[in-house]
Amino acid sequence: MKLSVLDQSPLLPGMTPHDALQQTTELAKWTDELGFHRYWVSEHHSTESLAGSAPEILVSHLAAHTNNIRIGSGGVLLPHYSSYKVAEAFRVLETLHPGRIDLGVGRAPGGMPNVNLALNKGKLPTIEDYPAQVEELMAYLHGQDPYGQEVYATPRGETAPRVWMLGSSGTSARLAADLGTSYSFAHFINGRGGTRAMDRYKRYFSPSMQQGEPQGNISVFVVCAETNEEAEYLASSLDLALLRIEQGGRHTHFPSSDEAIHHPYTMAELDRVQENRNRIIVGTPDEVKTSIEQLAEEYNIEEVMLNTIVSPFEKRLKSYELIAEAFKLTPSLQK
Repeated sequence: MKLSVLDQSPLLPGMTPHDALQQTTELAKWTDELGFHRYWVSEHHSTESLAGSAPEILVSHLAAHTNNIRIGSGGVLLPHYSSYKVAEAFRVLETLHPGRIDLGVGRAPGGMPNVNLALNKGKLPTIEDYPAQVEELMAYLHGQDPYGQEVYATPRGETAPRVWMLGSSGTSARLAADLGTSYSFAHFINGRGGTRAMDRYKRYFSPSMQQGEPQGNISVFVVCAETNEEAEYLASSLDLALLRIEQGGRHTHFPSSDEAIHHPYTMAELDRVQENRNRIIVGTPDEVKTSIEQLAEEYNIEEVMLNTIVSPFEKRLKSYELIAEAFKLTPSLQK
């Protein structure tokens, strides 16, 4: 099984955006050394508790600071941008780091509704154009001139970034299948219905210029510690963070575990916390390993991306280390 990382560059308690991006760099280097397969960074806008607003820049930085791990976007929110420009940005990245770049794309707004307007000169993006945008993107990435106008995405080369379609529903799964992209299901966003979406993707997959067979993975929140007591303590901060996100409002940092365990939860809030645990794996290394393997079996996939948001930062590093040891990961020179 392949294990990978999804990093949203969270602001932990007492940290600044500079700290968050430094921690993203350190975590990428650490998981590269541990033997993780790929490392994706996300795109969020006008969100004070997450520092990753420009994944294409972070991908360039992280690829330059790592050696073996694949680096990619999880993902670029394509409706906001020109497919041609995105293709050129990632063709530059592929030329700098051939065979190591992933281009995950999504169609979510990446923030509050007004973000759409700010990114699109006061207009709302046309979501209906998204499938055509992905087709354009793949054509440009693979050296084609989709409109016959002698326009190519440069620099051209023999390899191309792999396009992954990101989603949390059956709609995105069917679109990935129809266009012949790889598909990543966000289990950490939607803890129910994902297995049906992945099955739909595989059942309807059509070969493309990129790949001849379906390739899927999922991303899930994971908190691992040496004891159950510590794992639950660390995960309590994520429980509260997810609850606050659902309740709306602006938050500058993720809460600490001390803050979370002293939070006066209502019965309704406790019900939501329990429901959200469908999106989180919590436990000791052996328990986490078993849960990851069971989830992969349910989805019929061979790769799981782990998203760990706990504080202090050293505990994030330790969580990935414990999981790497449980799975006996070893660094590879060829991914």
